[in-house]
Amino acid sequence: MTKLIKQRPIPPISDSLQHLHPVLARVYAARGIQHPQQVQHQLKTLARPEQLLGMPQALALLTQALQQQQRILIVGDFDADGATSTSVVVLALRAMGANSVDYLVPNRFKFGYGLTPEIVEVALNEKNPQLIITVDNGISSREGVERAKQAGVKVLITDHHLTGKQLPDADAIINPNQANCPFPSKSIAGVGVAFYVMAALCTHLKSIGWFNNRPMPRMSDFLDIVALGTVADVVALDDNNRILVAQGLERIRAGQCREGIKALLAVAKRERETIQAEDLAFAVAPRLNAAGRLDDMSHGIECLLADSPILAQQYAQELDDLNIERRSIEGDMQQQALATMQQLNFNEENLPPAIVLFDASWHQGVIGIVAGRLKEKFHRPSIVFAPVDEQSDLIKGSARSIQGIHIRDAIELVTVRHAGLVSYFGGHAMAAGMTIPRANFQAFQQAFSQVIAEQATEEHLTATILTDGELAAQDINLELAQLLRHSGPWGQAFPEPIFEGEFELRDFTVLKEKHLKWLLKHPVTGEDLEAIAFNVDMRQWSAQTQKLFLAYRLDVNTFRNKSRLQLKVDYWRVVE
Repeated sequence: MTKLIKQRPIPPISDSLQHLHPVLARVYAARGIQHPQQVQHQLKTLARPEQLLGMPQALALLTQALQQQQRILIVGDFDADGATSTSVVVLALRAMGANSVDYLVPNRFKFGYGLTPEIVEVALNEKNPQLIITVDNGISSREGVERAKQAGVKVLITDHHLTGKQLPDADAIINPNQANCPFPSKSIAGVGVAFYVMAALCTHLKSIGWFNNRPMPRMSDFLDIVALGTVADVVALDDNNRILVAQGLERIRAGQCREGIKALLAVAKRERETIQAEDLAFAVAPRLNAAGRLDDMSHGIECLLADSPILAQQYAQELDDLNIERRSIEGDMQQQALATMQQLNFNEENLPPAIVLFDASWHQGVIGIVAGRLKEKFHRPSIVFAPVDEQSDLIKGSARSIQGIHIRDAIELVTVRHAGLVSYFGGHAMAAGMTIPRANFQAFQQAFSQVIAEQATEEHLTATILTDGELAAQDINLELAQLLRHSGPWGQAFPEPIFEGEFELRDFTVLKEKHLKWLLKHPVTGEDLEAIAFNVDMRQWSAQTQKLFLAYRLDVNTFRNKSRLQLKVDYWRVVE
């Protein structure tokens, strides 16, 4: 797809950044960084736990539960954020002396998302809890909380999702996105909220002498899991989230991390000592998520909880096998989705304002990934539906959006205009989920497309790559690539620098029939430059090409302990 290339606006660079490499200073300034403290990632500069609304009530609940050795049940979510949140709370409470801590993750195919009345019944029958703690869910679970309270079970909700008009009647709620909560990081992931609650509890227990006769855990020991969940959930890497991720990455590189994370990196063939945030996003998180997509997220949680390297390796291999199966299912669904687009005569020149597809054979656990692929390929808000099960007349949809279109709000507007069309929905600006009767699919498709047509401008629907401009020829070098690599962590809302420029092509190689490796000429020295573009539509490539325009990242390619510069290409076009 043709993309518009625009340079990021660069505000005046503050005096406090003038000591940095000029390229890094301009990159930081373009991302709103004005002070070095914003990128020093010190734990002491984290937002304070007491800024979270509801913390005194939460601490009272948790302290009583530990003092009375109550049966505590963590109810999580079936994605990587939910798995890491569950793991952090289980590990932290056990380390603080809780003798009865268990967890329960709803099977997405049987119970769906959140603390539903049905999952509360399972909890009551199988776990008999006295306190339920939700992680990465619960803020919309009014009926589930009500059922738990009827049974005499106390409920602490920890969540980060956007709240509805009416909150559940829980004993305590910790969610930075609830009204009147002064916590500054509204983009914190579920695992970040869970970590904050456990950190506050540890500090409180210390103040009352709880650790006088037992070891006190170091909360920093859990930051490897926090980093993984934060990156996996693709939340905005604001100042606070960057600290959590940077600190977690440092621990992983130093080998001070869970055996499960080491094992997942090993099966993904990633070097632990040099990993970046993108390794967590594209290598570890998909394997963890595969458990919840195809089977049971408890496999992923047990991998993170494992103390034995051998056991962790066994779980990691299971997850890797599931991820291979997930990729196969996803590939088939993606091809079917593209075939459907062709049947509807949709192409790059003739696209609807939104893509909404359903197939009775599609797998519910993979629809979110396929929606994301369609969104990336066609740059349209995309929703993919699959049956809830073979007997049900309901279908579940997973939505992914483009910049500037708040997809949860768009779905809410559909429900306002068409009462009864949607049975359930929830989510964020960029991703959402919903359940609708199968009979309502076409009506929903039309209603949602109408809402997007009203909201989306031509600018919204034009795929755009924001670059950090051109690099001076002398800056296209390994040293700057290494500097930028260690100046992150880069991620959502704090993107890795992308540069643009034209290069002469010396040679090329096709890898695995879908990747292109180029040999380019350095614009000044004339030396060879390596570049690689992944998943190329080979129909667009000509062996006669002599000059390329590239939007690229400076990358470090390390092989047998030797590092060299490589341009990682995000977009290319032939220069005529």
